[in-house]
Amino acid sequence: MTPAQLSRTVRHAWSRAVAEGALPGPAEPPDRVTLRRPPHGDADYASNLALRLAAGTGRPAAEVAAVLRDRLAAEPGIARVEVCGPGFLNITLVDRGVGLVAALLARPRPATLPEDPARDAARWAALTGEPPTFARRPSSPLFRVQYARARTVALREGARALGLTARPGALSGAAEEVLTALLADAARLADAALARHLVKTADAFFDVLYAPPQRSVLPVGDEKPGAAHRARLALAEATGAVLAGGLTQLGISAPDHL
Repeated sequence: MTPAQLSRTVRHAWSRAVAEGALPGPAEPPDRVTLRRPPHGDADYASNLALRLAAGTGRPAAEVAAVLRDRLAAEPGIARVEVCGPGFLNITLVDRGVGLVAALLARPRPATLPEDPARDAARWAALTGEPPTFARRPSSPLFRVQYARARTVALREGARALGLTARPGALSGAAEEVLTALLADAARLADAALARHLVKTADAFFDVLYAPPQRSVLPVGDEKPGAAHRARLALAEATGAVLAGGLTQLGISAPDHL
């Protein structure tokens, strides 16, 4: 289940609760139901919808959240829903990002811009307020983003040589979970916020890329490709798609090779 699908599911739970008489109030919630990282507890996403709309029901937010929890918990793709704090809905998904990665891989690849270091440096500086630099070294945030994207291309090419294909799958590693969460958040950002987010995404990708051999993206030595390799490759390719799309949205090139 992608963030957009989950947002619609939460919105539908509210509409159904009102239609069934479990909650009074307006028949329709706001057009957009926002999701965020949980401020309380351990889950994939949190929604503050009950907090936002409780006043219109005349009931405490926690009670409203409990009504929504009962409906959300029965939805396919949702493993667990908890009411936390004053009325947050903490939602844990069954696939832990598998649907998100699959959706990102299914998108058409963005038509990236021709490489132009001078334009890229000037555009990045204008967006972030950082001094323009052409330096291609780890201390440059723009270089880290572009290099991370290029590394995803290299992984795809290396996998092709090995006959390994990407296949979204569940990954339980902390680094993979952090990266997946960042990928989920990228679509809601623009301009300077997006630029900063791409840097975080690139750095999180490097944590996955440079993991110990037993958690490598591609097989090491005589190791046979397994489901975990296919899942990490899918996550890497999804990361490349997000980085390329984000850079293109910002008017900056996303070179295949650096």
